[in-house]
Amino acid sequence: MKTGKVIAILGAESTGKTTLAHTLTLELRALGHDAAVVTEYLREFCDRAGRTPRVEEQADIAAEQTRRIQAAARRHDIVVADTSAVMIAVYSDLIFDDRSLYAEALAVHRDQCDATLLTALDLPWQADGFIRDGAHVREPVDALVRQALDSAALPYGVVCGQADARTKAALSALQRLGLAAAPTAAEAAGEPEPAGRRWRARCAECLVAECEHLARNATRP
Repeated sequence: MKTGKVIAILGAESTGKTTLAHTLTLELRALGHDAAVVTEYLREFCDRAGRTPRVEEQADIAAEQTRRIQAAARRHDIVVADTSAVMIAVYSDLIFDDRSLYAEALAVHRDQCDATLLTALDLPWQADGFIRDGAHVREPVDALVRQALDSAALPYGVVCGQADARTKAALSALQRLGLAAAPTAAEAAGEPEPAGRRWRARCAECLVAECEHLARNATRP
């Protein structure tokens, strides 16, 4: 039975999911949390097999990702998951035209994950051997992830920005999703936070999908 909070990071290939998972975990630890990362089992499978999965292997990969997240949540207060079973369902849909994994993946995601972060497409695509398909699949994957989450009424925060700004955006999104990174001294004492330090819902920082274009513009040089 899950005890720790789970933060799932979803997104298309080469959008910084793995880097964000690790930097966010380090930031949460610095804030005093017992935080751990669950890495992407799909990548481990591909590295071990020397190929991408076949359609009949997708369900087992999704199940193993779920199992690892559950195991980590029993040991840690916060788990940052580098993808969930939802991403396996999305790739099964895109690559094999198989939508059979969505129902279980979304149900498990709802039960297992306390917050969902979606990495935006504002990072340059980078090749990674045979694992990544190419920049042309990022927009279709992004669209399918959003469609899946929206269809299940699962809230998510969109994370934009470069390097440290991306981690900061993730922390901001977690607060918007109701999973505060850490209480401030004023909050711990039951006092109101000074106005200058409150989280502000400005368009360039709000991270909701409708304002995502503003966030991207704000990060461009």
